[in-house]
Amino acid sequence: MDISSQEIESIVRKVLSGMEQNTAAQAPAYTPAYTEAAKPANAGYAASKTGSGLGVYDRIEDAIDAAYEAQKVWITKYKVEDRQRIVEAIRRASRAHIEEWCQKIIAETEMGRYDDKVAKHLAVINKTPGPECLTTSAITGDAGLMLEEYGPFGVIGAITPTTNPTETIINNTISMISGGNTVVFNVHPRAKKVCTECLQVINEAIINAGGPADLITMAKEPTMENVDVMSNSPKIRMMVGTGGMGMVNALLHSGKKCIGAGEGNPPVIVDETANIELAGRKIYAGASFDNNIVCFAEKEVFAVGSAYDGLIHELKKNGAYLVNAQQAEQLTRLCVKSKAKGPGYEPNKDWVGKNASVILRQIGVNVPDTCRLAIMEVSADHPFVLCEQLMPVLPIVRVNSFEEAVELSVKAEKGNRHTASMFSTNVDHMTRFAKAIETTIFVKNGSTGAGLGINGEGHCTMTIAGPTGEGITDARSFCRKRRCMLAEGGLRIV
Repeated sequence: MDISSQEIESIVRKVLSGMEQNTAAQAPAYTPAYTEAAKPANAGYAASKTGSGLGVYDRIEDAIDAAYEAQKVWITKYKVEDRQRIVEAIRRASRAHIEEWCQKIIAETEMGRYDDKVAKHLAVINKTPGPECLTTSAITGDAGLMLEEYGPFGVIGAITPTTNPTETIINNTISMISGGNTVVFNVHPRAKKVCTECLQVINEAIINAGGPADLITMAKEPTMENVDVMSNSPKIRMMVGTGGMGMVNALLHSGKKCIGAGEGNPPVIVDETANIELAGRKIYAGASFDNNIVCFAEKEVFAVGSAYDGLIHELKKNGAYLVNAQQAEQLTRLCVKSKAKGPGYEPNKDWVGKNASVILRQIGVNVPDTCRLAIMEVSADHPFVLCEQLMPVLPIVRVNSFEEAVELSVKAEKGNRHTASMFSTNVDHMTRFAKAIETTIFVKNGSTGAGLGINGEGHCTMTIAGPTGEGITDARSFCRKRRCMLAEGGLRIV
C-alpha cells in the first residue's frame, strides 16, 4: 500500500490525542500520483468530460449514462497498471480527509463515535485490495494453453448505508474500479452531504492522476425511485446492496446479477474454558465499537453458567454499566419496538448509534461519557437478543451448557450467516460452533472486527455478502471469470 510510516504515525497520534476540532485545514496538501510528463496520452478525456459536478448529476439517468461512457474508456484505453496508480491516488486523497469526514458523518447522521470512524476509514483505505488481487490462472497440456482472467461486469449500481457511508463508497470504489468497472451510487439520504463530498474528492483524485471522469457517479438527491431506475437500466449489469435485508431482497428480484450485504445479529459464546479477562476486554471493545451500528459488531452474548459471573465482572471492570431489572425494562421500552408489519422486533431509530451515556440518561441513569456500553441480564427470548438493535446496549444470557449456547446462538443469528464469535480454549467447541452457525465471519478469542482486518489480519470490506455468498468482497467479487483457450498444443515448449 502507498502509505508511509510517517503518515500512519501522524494520523494515529491525532486520534489518540482526542482531537475533536475540525483539522481539515491542517491536512497535508494532496499531490497527484504522476508528473505532467508521465500523464497518459488519453488523459484528455478527463479534461474534456469533467464538469463542476465531479460525478454528481441532477438526474440518475444522466449519472448512469456518464458512468456507461466512462466504463468504455476505462476498459479500452487504460491498462491494469493505470488502475493501480489511480487506486493509490484515491487512498492518498481519502487519507487527507479522514478527520473532517468522520466529524461530518456524526453531524449529519447523529450516530457513532469519532475515533472508531477514523479506525474504519483507515481500514478500508489501507486494507481494501486493488487490482493486484486479480490473478491469472493458466493450464498447459498437450491440447494447448488455457488462461482464465477476471474481466469487468461493466457499470455497477451500488446502494450504500447510513451506518458506514463514506467508508462504503471508498471501499466499493477501490474494489469495483480495480476490476475495470464504473459505479453509480445511490447513497443513504441521511448521509448525502458527506457522501457527495467524498465522491467528488475521489473523482478529483482520479482525474488528477490521469484517469477518466465519472468512474463513480451519483444523483444529487438519492431516492428509492433511483434504485428502481438503476435496477431497470440495461446499462447497469450488476447491483450491489449494502444495508438492510429488505433492500437486499428487493435487489435480488431485479433480474440482474446481485451482490447482497444484509443485516447481521452476531452472537458471542463464552464457554467454561474461556479466558474471562480476555473475553470481557474484547467484548467490551467490540460491542461498543462505533456505538454498535456496524453489522459485524457483537449483538448478544451467551455465557455458560460457570463463566457468567466472571464475565459480568470483567465487562464492568472495563467500563460497562450493568442495569438492574427495572432499568432493563425501561431500556427495552425506549430502544426497541414491535415491527409495524409481521412478527418480531426492530430498533427505535431515535436511539440507533447514540452513545451509551446518552441512552442511559433517558431512563434517569447518569454515567460519564467515558462509559461506552450498557449491559443487561436477560432471557434468550428478549427483544434485544432477537433483533439487530444497532446501539451500545448488550444483552447477556446465562446458559447451562455449551450445547444450549449453540442452539440459542443459531436461533438469534436467524440464518443471516453474517458474523459470530466465541471465547474458548476448547478446539472441539470452537469447531462445532463454527459448523453450526455457518457465518461468513467467525472470530475466536477476539473482537469481531478482527474478522475484517480491524486489529486483525486479512483485507477489509464494508460489503459483507452473506446472502449471496461472496463473503468478504474484493475486486474479484465484482468481476466475471473469462477463459481464453489456445488449442492444438499452441505455445507449449515441452
